[in-house]
Amino acid sequence: MEIARPYLLFLGDVPDQLAAKTALGIVDWRPEWCLGQHRLTGCRADARRPDMSIAEAATAGVKTMIVGVANAGGVLPDHWIASIVEALDAGMDIATGLHVRLASIPEIAEAAHRNGRKLHDVRFTHERFATGKGTKRPGLRLLTVGTDCSVGKKYTALALEKEMCARGLDADFRATGQTGVFISGRGAAIDAVVADFISGAVEWLSPAAEPAHWDVVEGQGSLFHPSFAGVSLGLLHGAQPDAFVVCHEPTRTTMRGVRHALPTIRDVIEMTVACGRLTNPAIRPIGISINTEHLDEAEARRVCEEAEAFHDLPASDPVRFGVASIVDRLVALFPAGGAK
Repeated sequence: MEIARPYLLFLGDVPDQLAAKTALGIVDWRPEWCLGQHRLTGCRADARRPDMSIAEAATAGVKTMIVGVANAGGVLPDHWIASIVEALDAGMDIATGLHVRLASIPEIAEAAHRNGRKLHDVRFTHERFATGKGTKRPGLRLLTVGTDCSVGKKYTALALEKEMCARGLDADFRATGQTGVFISGRGAAIDAVVADFISGAVEWLSPAAEPAHWDVVEGQGSLFHPSFAGVSLGLLHGAQPDAFVVCHEPTRTTMRGVRHALPTIRDVIEMTVACGRLTNPAIRPIGISINTEHLDEAEARRVCEEAEAFHDLPASDPVRFGVASIVDRLVALFPAGGAK
């Protein structure tokens, strides 16, 4: 799907910053696309954009109002419907990453119809995907993989794309989750694709390209996570990555939501290579991204240095220290994918 920008971020009346993490992620990476935020009375989140009424946002040229919240169950509270209808009547499209389909709410469906506006449910797609074929296609691809879910695969992919483009490489971020779709303005939520078509959806998302072009594909889940490994494997096979970066959160001992022990970085490297060779025999690791959010700076540096020495791969926290060393390795290993 293609989402028109610029955006107005709707925060409703969420109780804290975490509940607005979708909006905050968009602002972190695409602040220039976000003209303002619209909050209801009692909202305790702030996306650091100017507060706007819906009328003011329409006058300013907003094209899409994004419901930038994540709540338990992915529900749309009844008292938010009036704001969505007002935005549709003001000429905006609406986009959400919630589990409820916008068109399933009669007032919203009717307002979209009478105004000729689009409703984007980014967890769902109208695209009809083929099954994956596994045939190698032109272009270069990098995939972020993880020891667990929610370890920084999206932020790592975005940081890599930013650094690569700054150096003149031809690179595009390819979103595979709802927040990533909002950040890029296009993509597909792979975890909502019927299982047989996951690899085909990723082939569609990252099509044949020029030989020196890099698609930086956002990873999902973990090959070791009992809940999400199926999505991760389909994504790996469809992406056919030439290179991958392992993302890790060093303070965890078990994977999120389950009792299974966290795999090691080495485990993930070996499993990714073993499974990835099916569609790209030349797959190789090029770096390690370590989420050091829960460490002080001295400990963060120590953890990164130890991982780098142990695995003989550049290791860094993309938010704290950047990804220059990982891109250095990428350029050294893939000179054909160098600067334009």
